[in-house]
Amino acid sequence: MSHQEPDFWYPRNRTPSLRSIGLLPAALAFDWAGRVRRAVVRPTPATVPVICVGNIVAGGVGKTPLAIAIAHRLAAQGRNPFFLTRGYGGHAKGPKRVVALEDSVTGVGDEPLLLARHYPTIVSGDRVAGAQMAADEGARCIIMDDGFQNPSLAKDLSVVVVDGVRGFGNGRVIPAGPLRERVARGLRRADAVIIVGDESGMRRRVGDFVNEEAILDARLAPVAGQPMDPKRRYLAFAGIGNPSKFFDTLRANGLPLAGQVPFPDHHLYTEDELANLRERAIKSHAALITTEKDWQRLSEDARAQIWYFAVEALFDDLPQLDALLAPLFDRD
Repeated sequence: MSHQEPDFWYPRNRTPSLRSIGLLPAALAFDWAGRVRRAVVRPTPATVPVICVGNIVAGGVGKTPLAIAIAHRLAAQGRNPFFLTRGYGGHAKGPKRVVALEDSVTGVGDEPLLLARHYPTIVSGDRVAGAQMAADEGARCIIMDDGFQNPSLAKDLSVVVVDGVRGFGNGRVIPAGPLRERVARGLRRADAVIIVGDESGMRRRVGDFVNEEAILDARLAPVAGQPMDPKRRYLAFAGIGNPSKFFDTLRANGLPLAGQVPFPDHHLYTEDELANLRERAIKSHAALITTEKDWQRLSEDARAQIWYFAVEALFDDLPQLDALLAPLFDRD
């Protein structure tokens, strides 16, 4: 269920990749299939507001921390949010409510386990059935972690998350590039865009398709109070969409690294791989550290020997976020 993104998706220079060019016919077919599906399927409305936090690139851009941050804001306003997710990497079809201390990563996936530590979470391959379960169990609003390209459930607010540093890669659709759909088409369908770690130029590019008041800035910051020792060295490993972002975050927060080991997104670690990591850490006189999402995929025994570094999403302008969310609840 895991994958490693090709190097040509995010090239270091502008030289065209022959591998990417060779995949353009497949990319056109992928893009066409998505457009047809969205044109043919009539979205089913839910009985409570649905907020989709998605993206238009494959891989990690910080959707899950942002979904949690939005849920925190809504919960503080008494909105009783539920998460709804497909449960990538798990075999449960659902609809099923996740029980964080009982369900396994092979059953429901790593992201649902992380989400369920904060608010009620429903896993469902059928988004409409999942939304109905959430409403039946008391949700006053639903936050979809991903699903922007899925047309089955009607969204009251579609938010696209953009990595302000990586952007849209080579600008091509899967498998020739990282895009789930073309940039212009995806941004025009979005009600709002959240730029994470903005660099000069990204806001202008997004602004060609989205109104200025609907462009929000956010950043990922370490959760306060984590027991890391900045005087100790760490061997970092991560199986997320963009492992290098995690490694850079550790360095930026003053944690010296003895090494870094990337794995494919949603990777399920074997005992041999973990034993190899422990051996490397011992030789380097370092402690093992990974992401909070990766930590969900480890056994109880492995967790006891490995640190995780948790991050949270912080919005630069909370009143702007409140103004975006408020119209959803005019029906109350």
